[in-house]
Amino acid sequence: MADAQTPAAHFVSTQWLAERLGAPGLVIVDGSWYLPAHQRDPRAEYLAGHIPGAVYFDLDAVSEQATDLPHMLPTPTAFASSMRKLGIGDGAQIVVYDGLGLFSSARIWWMLRTFGARDVMILDGGMPKWLAEGRPLEEGETLRPAAHFTARLDHSVVASQADVERALADHSAQVVDARPAERFRGDAPEPRPGLRMGHMPGAKNLPFPTLIANGRLKAAEELTAALDAAGIEPGKPVITSCGSGVSAALITLALAVTGRKEGTLYDGSWAEWGAPEGPRVVTGD
Repeated sequence: MADAQTPAAHFVSTQWLAERLGAPGLVIVDGSWYLPAHQRDPRAEYLAGHIPGAVYFDLDAVSEQATDLPHMLPTPTAFASSMRKLGIGDGAQIVVYDGLGLFSSARIWWMLRTFGARDVMILDGGMPKWLAEGRPLEEGETLRPAAHFTARLDHSVVASQADVERALADHSAQVVDARPAERFRGDAPEPRPGLRMGHMPGAKNLPFPTLIANGRLKAAEELTAALDAAGIEPGKPVITSCGSGVSAALITLALAVTGRKEGTLYDGSWAEWGAPEGPRVVTGD
């Protein structure tokens, strides 16, 4: 379903999707979300032109609202309600894409699977590849009929701050931070004001851009090399982390396509750990 440049597991190609536009049971999801530095408006871009039939998954809205932490998973009831309004029901075949090629779509992929969706794929190359190939777009908002989504949160794939502290103390899991190296070392400030600089004691660093080339996940052998270079031991549990739980899902995805244990994702990530009252922080490599 994906071409030879990208592992087929968890991906579909633009050709595959183009041949199935409008197919019953297929739900296309625009999961675009951008960092402030990108200076892009995902919803405005969606309304201006999206893959025909795609609904817009607003990551900020489909998150827990009763917290100051960004992008925390909502309750199962809230998630089910959001999916019902989008027309994403039980048994749907879901294809997620984003405007950078591969970024926030990995978080949406992870969220859907964490709440029980079984058939979730990512569009290889995302919107940039779709546009480069001159494929059709649709303006405005796609409204699908409401659908029932049974949300069952898989707690085994979500890590809390206490889980991370325990793993770092007893070495029961490897904590892998997807933030850029300069932020991990504490050489660059965090984009969110008020957060401390540095990283969790004992965490490993695997900057998410090293997993991507031209908006696409690298080949399996390159991913394996990147995981090995970061000191991530095969077979040992992994907890992924980043700034706010978005790019951490890219490491989770890389683990999945290389056949390793996907582990858990620290939902609070550095937004929680790096807060002034958070646990101990260290700097340097």
